[in-house]
Amino acid sequence: MVEVSFRRQVADVLKPEHDDYYLLRWLRARNWNPEAAEKMLRDSMKFRERWNTDEIAKWPTPQILQDYSPHGVSGFDKDGSPIIIIPFAGFDIWGLLHSVSRADIIRMTMQSLEGYMQLAYEQSKKTSNPSSRQFVVVFDMDNFNLKQYIWRPASEVVISLIKMYEANYPEILKCCYIINTPKVFAFAYNMVKKFLGEYTIDKIRIFKPDRSKWLPSILERCDADQIPAYFGGTQTDPDGNPKCETKICWGGKVPKELYTSKEDSFNNNLSFTETEIRKGSKLKLTFDCEDAGCFLKWEFRTFDHDIKFGVKCVNKKTEESVIEVPLKRVSSHQVDESGFITCQPGCTYHVLFDNSYSYFKTKKIRYSVLMTAPLSDVEQTMAPIAITEETSPQEESEDSTQDSAL
Repeated sequence: MVEVSFRRQVADVLKPEHDDYYLLRWLRARNWNPEAAEKMLRDSMKFRERWNTDEIAKWPTPQILQDYSPHGVSGFDKDGSPIIIIPFAGFDIWGLLHSVSRADIIRMTMQSLEGYMQLAYEQSKKTSNPSSRQFVVVFDMDNFNLKQYIWRPASEVVISLIKMYEANYPEILKCCYIINTPKVFAFAYNMVKKFLGEYTIDKIRIFKPDRSKWLPSILERCDADQIPAYFGGTQTDPDGNPKCETKICWGGKVPKELYTSKEDSFNNNLSFTETEIRKGSKLKLTFDCEDAGCFLKWEFRTFDHDIKFGVKCVNKKTEESVIEVPLKRVSSHQVDESGFITCQPGCTYHVLFDNSYSYFKTKKIRYSVLMTAPLSDVEQTMAPIAITEETSPQEESEDSTQDSAL
């Protein structure tokens, strides 16, 4: 059988909790192609290692994300699957990106998904029904504002979240109801649809603001007492609140007093360097990782213009290279860019700020890039670093591809 053969192929990365149902998720996501499913699974394992996903539940979620990230579980469908409610209009991406880093939003999303998966797994044991390990999701698009997502950093975050979900959480969705969609939603959906797999698109049901259409469809799968009264069910909070705010965070507009100013975002005991990267040139930073458990952390902003940023890892013994952060343009002139990756001992990490695509504009940048021991947020230990000064386009012409550029 395909499943048995697939298990043998990936046996070296499997954990005791990875049962047949888990393996089937990856095979279904790749149309039962075992080679494609193996690549998808192995890539996801590397992703989880870099983000330390197995320990993500211990990550102290910033309070602002707890208070302003709209989502929650209202109950369970007729098969016992969790029903996740997301009042999407309450997702103030502009405000959040002015208050926390993009990496924090990604970690928060991963933490939520991992928590929902654990809940679904516990449900499957109670119900003895494997289908309980999938989710039913209700996206409420009432009052959806497209204007926020025309802002490049916001659209980049949304696309990053979709790509992260598609690559690492296949077949956890049972059905998705997108309700109360305004006319502008069609434009937004067409933009993100190309990042969704067919196995996800087939499970999405989109409804206009007509309760008589979407409510019966939801109630075919879910009992009314598992749906908030606000959406036409019978469930309320103990005080009668039809929005069930004890279970669901509705998000909302982040108060401006919670915004982190550009100066404050760098006021964290880090050492920053300010320089210019000439038009057509690059700035390379090199770090050697000698010990297990180190992190490569970065925080930077550019002034007036964007920049390309990427990270590559090279194994010193095998010389095998891995793209840790794909080289791409980031809008670091609009919002501070920050993040981290888990490093492997015996590897060299190459960090690149690339302005070679600009023939007219020199970019001013302020950055902190360093290698630290885990959780050393107060006392940073910097690993040896080598800096390659900016080079001319002629000297770097051989670096036209992403891998060679890094």
